[in-house]
Amino acid sequence: MSAQPWLIGVAGLACLAAILGGVYISPEALLGVAVAAALVTGYGWPHFLEVPARKTLGAVIALPGVGSAWAAHTLPAPGYLDAAPGFMALGFIAVFVVQLLRGTGQAKRLESTLGSCAGVLLSCLGAGWIAGARFNGVREMLAVAAVSAAVALLVGLIRWPDRIVAPLGIAMAGLSGPLAGLVFPGIAVLPAAIFGVVVGAVLVSFRRLATLHTGPMSVPAALGVGIAPVLAVGSLAYFIDKLLIY
Repeated sequence: MSAQPWLIGVAGLACLAAILGGVYISPEALLGVAVAAALVTGYGWPHFLEVPARKTLGAVIALPGVGSAWAAHTLPAPGYLDAAPGFMALGFIAVFVVQLLRGTGQAKRLESTLGSCAGVLLSCLGAGWIAGARFNGVREMLAVAAVSAAVALLVGLIRWPDRIVAPLGIAMAGLSGPLAGLVFPGIAVLPAAIFGVVVGAVLVSFRRLATLHTGPMSVPAALGVGIAPVLAVGSLAYFIDKLLIY
């Protein structure tokens, strides 16, 4: 069953809404959302790559993300993401092991290896949302991150050429960052604008990745490529929060 193009943006917006809800409900709720997002990304990313051994590679992509989220939830400050590189490494090793077990001469072996490693990375980056929520106990920065990302995703839904949508999405995300920062106390306007531009650039690049996909896209593939960039924004928000905002 093929998916409509707008499902990618809707999946990203729904993931953002769930993450922001988890931030304001409880740490356990945010952990549940992060785990669910990692599982959906693991399930959908191999479908987006259109590679063999999708179930096995899906598990290899999802489980490191689940482990990174759990570690970010339980590790003491300030090492919320200390375990994430280890889970990434384990995921990369597992990808190579799967390819070795498949044997030589298999179809799309290089694409499967590189694409699955990218999926492991994106799955683990989702732990940044949990780290950001625990950092100083401040939720406002994550709200600014979610607003900037949501604006970029909404602009990405416009059925215009990438040469128009890409700069428009970056500009709108850059404007929405300081506007959201004006609402929340303690967030400087200039760093929020810089953050919005960076988030917009990341998300429009994933839109370009989706538009390069040839042929009809399945629903699992659309969900995977829609949620994966939202996970990447989580770690981006955490590190910008530490370096620029506070």
